[in-house]
Amino acid sequence: MPDPEPTYTPLTWDQTGERFYETGVSNGVLYVYDNGAYGAGVAWNGLTNVSEKPTGAEATALYADNIKYLNLISNEEFGCTIEAYTYPDEFAECDGSASIATGVVIGQQKRKSFGFSYQTRVGNDTDGSDKGYKIHIVYGCKAAPTEKGYATINDSPEAITFSWEVTTTPIDVTGYKPTACITIDSTKVNDDTKMTALKTLLYGSTTTPPTMPTIANLLTIFGTQTVVDDGDDGEEEETSNSEVTGQG
Repeated sequence: MPDPEPTYTPLTWDQTGERFYETGVSNGVLYVYDNGAYGAGVAWNGLTNVSEKPTGAEATALYADNIKYLNLISNEEFGCTIEAYTYPDEFAECDGSASIATGVVIGQQKRKSFGFSYQTRVGNDTDGSDKGYKIHIVYGCKAAPTEKGYATINDSPEAITFSWEVTTTPIDVTGYKPTACITIDSTKVNDDTKMTALKTLLYGSTTTPPTMPTIANLLTIFGTQTVVDDGDDGEEEETSNSEVTGQG
């Protein structure tokens, strides 16, 4: 008896409840790296913009036998720009400043590394921007010197927006390439208990300090994902859906 013919579902677009978008930035937290570990997190008020800027992953073409032989892809790196109306006092050491007396600060000092987390909103056409949220966690950050522009107060006053260009050093993730940015999507996790556990770790509680999570912490909360070699092209293949994604 012949096998039944496979059936397929035709593609559709813009169905009700499937018109997703992302917006907003909030809940910034700074974790200064000192003495070989990330310190307790502090709230970053006045956060206005975080622009993620991956670089690399560029192709270099190789030619042989009068044809294009292959593309070599460079390593990808993660960077970002942080913009805010203000910043935590603890960030001064990450921005090359040091306090030599109460209220007296000098610049051009050693810049400390730091970790950083923030939230963005996930929306759709039925729930608006309350559909869910993403938590972004960035490791191994270094802030570069940037311009600070001060202007006279006039009849159209504006608050100064501070800006920092940030580079990163990735951390190891077993079974994957190192990454500097991890994103957790509440609409994919779909488990309030897990998301609450993560937020308690990141933002602290009455009994625990705000903590920069390790990969082990995240896997404890969200579970592991099996990675196997498919034996075909030497690439690893994921065998289950991921609730946590990484980048560069």
